[in-house]
Amino acid sequence: MTPSRGRQSVHIGDPGLHEESLAVADPGTEMEGVMLTRREFAAFASCAICGITEFVAAQASAQGTPPAATAGVTRKILSQTDGPAPGYVTLLVEATIEAGVAVGRHTHPGIESAYVLEGGFELPIQGQPTRTIKAGDAFHVPPETPHAGGKPGAAKSRILITYVVEKGKPLASPA
Repeated sequence: MTPSRGRQSVHIGDPGLHEESLAVADPGTEMEGVMLTRREFAAFASCAICGITEFVAAQASAQGTPPAATAGVTRKILSQTDGPAPGYVTLLVEATIEAGVAVGRHTHPGIESAYVLEGGFELPIQGQPTRTIKAGDAFHVPPETPHAGGKPGAAKSRILITYVVEKGKPLASPA
């Protein structure tokens, strides 16, 4: 190691390459602890970023991010906010169901309110007569009530959905 303006350089292989440490040491002062090179810091930062990413992913799951969907069904979260009461989250989601795709029977841990933007399909909701839904129609599904897409539509359907669901529970569960 060679001193350089209060910093220490570590020689790395090629005589022309030096890597400055990230900690600054003044000559004549005692410095305890570990000084990290840029490479060591980058490795540490990468691990920290991985940990933060994992934490954020776990939090998103706990907050009710839509689960992996059936092939031909996509969901896009447009907004998400805590409330309207403690322990609940409100999600605004745009769902797209491709033509000919049937949605499996499932439940939600809260109310689902929806408006059909385009397309249409049959909607069986447990305890209610099956309805044929089309663009311009709205529907509500009570909490924990099994429902599904019945006979699939002949064209792509787009639905704007508001979920008010309990935090920490999966947005949808098979029924």
